[in-house]
Amino acid sequence: MQSVREIRARIRRVRSTQQITKAMKMVSVAKLRRIQGSMADAGQYADTVRSMLLSALSAGVPVDHPLLTPRREVRSQCYVLFSGDRGLCGSYHQDLLRFAQDLYSRRTCPGYFLTVGRLGGELLRRVEIPVRDLPFSCGDVPTPQEARQLAVHLRQLYLNGEADRVVLVYQQYRSALQQVPASLCLLPAVRESEAVERDCIFEPSAGEVLDRLVENDLEAQVYSVLRQSRMGEHAARLNAMRAASDATDELIAHLEQSLNRARQGAITAEITEIAGGAEALKGSKE
Repeated sequence: MQSVREIRARIRRVRSTQQITKAMKMVSVAKLRRIQGSMADAGQYADTVRSMLLSALSAGVPVDHPLLTPRREVRSQCYVLFSGDRGLCGSYHQDLLRFAQDLYSRRTCPGYFLTVGRLGGELLRRVEIPVRDLPFSCGDVPTPQEARQLAVHLRQLYLNGEADRVVLVYQQYRSALQQVPASLCLLPAVRESEAVERDCIFEPSAGEVLDRLVENDLEAQVYSVLRQSRMGEHAARLNAMRAASDATDELIAHLEQSLNRARQGAITAEITEIAGGAEALKGSKE
């Protein structure tokens, strides 16, 4: 059995750990709320832009746009993995890695990964999946400017022929308790089956409107994925830190019981020693 001093020292260490987990939980709550504040508006904007683009395509606009026309032969495929820079978020990254591995194994042409987030690149390299450097970094709360920067880079990859297809791989945010790995084909931007026939009037011209709509659609899709990825990461870390804090509460309660038993045992031993000493003195006098 551990001594009273050892148990007290362990309780202090566990309480110190608990303070860290509770602080990380509060930080995750604050970051999650900051992103959730405008998530609905961002999602509505992305849906509206996509609807306008599909309407333009179904209204007889020529579809020979370089970002809309699928390549006859897909010789290279680029996967963009959205992960975090830190761990301590449960199975968030492990689930995402398994999904990415499965997606990569089912490819029909050579492919490679770009990663948004440091941890994703490290995990992919461990399983020997090719990863290229991406000159991009994203904060804990993504901004439209960051999404635009990434969308421009991916668009240039596609136009330069470095990738004939660009797929986004991320954790789709459904709720604070559920994130599901998902993929989204970013380029080519629209598949023919998505178009719905509508009558539209274009001003100043159909070509100029289409160019702007394609650009805005790419940025909106990237921005939505960035936000969902970060929201999922913060929510997963929140849940992990909440579980860790609850576990430390249980551990502290168990250690306090052990401490009480150790103190009672020490007191009992002292009383027994005193009583034994008293009996010995009494016997010697007789």
